[in-house]
Amino acid sequence: MTAFPHTLLVAAAFALSTLSIAGHAQAPAPARSSATAAQGKGVVSSADPRATAAGQEILRKGGSAADAAMAMMLALTVVEPQSSGIGGGGLLLHHDAATGTLATIDGREMAPASASEALLLGADGKPLPFIDAFQGGHSVGVPGNIRLMAMTHARWGKLPWADLFAPAIRLADQGFEVSDVLAGTLKRLAPIWSRFPDARGIYWNATGPKAAGERVTNPALAELLRAVAKGGPDAFYTGKHGQALVDAVSKASVNPAKMTLADLAAYTAKERPAVCSRYRGYKVCGMGPPSSGATTVQQILGMLQPHDIAGMGKDDPKTWHLIGEAMQLAYADREQYLGDPDFVSVPVNGLLDPAYVAIRAATIDPAKALGRYEAGTPPGAEPRTAAISSEVAGTTHFVAVDGAGNVVSMTSTVEGPFGSQLIANGYFLNNELTDFTFAPEKNGMKVANRVQPGKRPLSSMSPHIVYDAADRPVLAVGSAGGKRIIMHVTKALIGVIDFGLPAGDALALPNIYFGNGSLIVEKDTGLGAMSKDLAAMGQPVVVSDLGSKLNAAQFDGKAWTGYADPRSPGVALAE
Repeated sequence: MTAFPHTLLVAAAFALSTLSIAGHAQAPAPARSSATAAQGKGVVSSADPRATAAGQEILRKGGSAADAAMAMMLALTVVEPQSSGIGGGGLLLHHDAATGTLATIDGREMAPASASEALLLGADGKPLPFIDAFQGGHSVGVPGNIRLMAMTHARWGKLPWADLFAPAIRLADQGFEVSDVLAGTLKRLAPIWSRFPDARGIYWNATGPKAAGERVTNPALAELLRAVAKGGPDAFYTGKHGQALVDAVSKASVNPAKMTLADLAAYTAKERPAVCSRYRGYKVCGMGPPSSGATTVQQILGMLQPHDIAGMGKDDPKTWHLIGEAMQLAYADREQYLGDPDFVSVPVNGLLDPAYVAIRAATIDPAKALGRYEAGTPPGAEPRTAAISSEVAGTTHFVAVDGAGNVVSMTSTVEGPFGSQLIANGYFLNNELTDFTFAPEKNGMKVANRVQPGKRPLSSMSPHIVYDAADRPVLAVGSAGGKRIIMHVTKALIGVIDFGLPAGDALALPNIYFGNGSLIVEKDTGLGAMSKDLAAMGQPVVVSDLGSKLNAAQFDGKAWTGYADPRSPGVALAE
């Protein structure tokens, strides 16, 4: 591996640390009512207005929610390349209005056959610094979004496959203006792009990164999209376009790694069992492993069940203390037990077993921080050792509801800002393999989320759909933000279910997380103002930027309303 110059290392490390989430670099706004809402029989919401418009266009052509969601995924590849795209993967929930059934599709990236447990270790046998690990070929997993799209369209699509590509092709061909968010991300990653000329060729001008308002055209991506629109998903994974993907990884000037056409051929999107549990009479459903989203979100809610969160309200520090305690206990279980279920036994039922959750909840003191947050022993769990994975805050989420009542909630990602920084066919390749735990063993035991050939790394993506007591879908929600995704989604669910807020106001609620033994709360919000009261309960509190990028749709019994996080440039539009 080529040594990384110290000055660039420092600059790039600073760039990553200052990005609140990939694709959203500005400081978060104070909590307030949602900045965007749209109501109609059908609605769409994403983190970029042009992608949302692509979804609206498809709905207006008679497309299904699935069609609209896939059109947004493709458009986001063009206009929000720092966050997601066809060079990465995603997780999708689909509610079928005709049958009342919920299905989930796993389009998570997969390690190539050449990947070994030592992939993310240095010559000294120790885990690589993240700044060295995420760049170049060895961090790239086989992309899954096009296979996910094909499965989604085959099952629930209404329009012809090629129609879904039209908005993205138009954006790539005719060009689009660089947003403030994209411009900020380009500027922050500039120090390392001396090593990535293909990326500079698209997103830089003669003097450096393109600024907000400048135009980007991407003819290589437009060509690829036309090929896949005409030839189907195999046009992405085989032939010259598949070979270009393989070459970008195996011939990379930075950390080349072996990826083959056989690796691409071996990839399949998979339907997984949905993970659902009851909270205050609602059925909350999310994505199962390799996502840790549903189990962790629903564990937190389960531990809050004994407490009168609604009675205390959003302005009581004790409410947030309880949320913080449940959060840290649930994340402790996440680190110990979650992984790819095709490779490791994951005790999903045990983690959400009501008796087990009650035991965990009983350790929470409403007036005092526990201080030590260790994993429990859920029923059916095999002996494990906790091992923390490295997820950079990034990703994107979008929702779609059509006039028939079909609902899609999908989270998509290339992992960190611009993924591996490598370009193939005009799109960025993911750095998803850094979501594996770098060290394959801890305390003499193999860790669940270690690198293995053909394995999918643990994810925090948390697309959710919520059902009322009559089993009608009433809320679809998800977020960007790396490991913080889980908490962004959880606070939104609490806002709607416990506080009775419209989803837009729930998205705008303050964000909360934890790290280095401290609670972290969002500055310039009511929660930030509670920091002294929270600290008085026994745990250090840090007030910081905790930007988020949530998107949601909510049913009020008559119509659906789409919402976007006021901290993001996203919008919702109606059919």
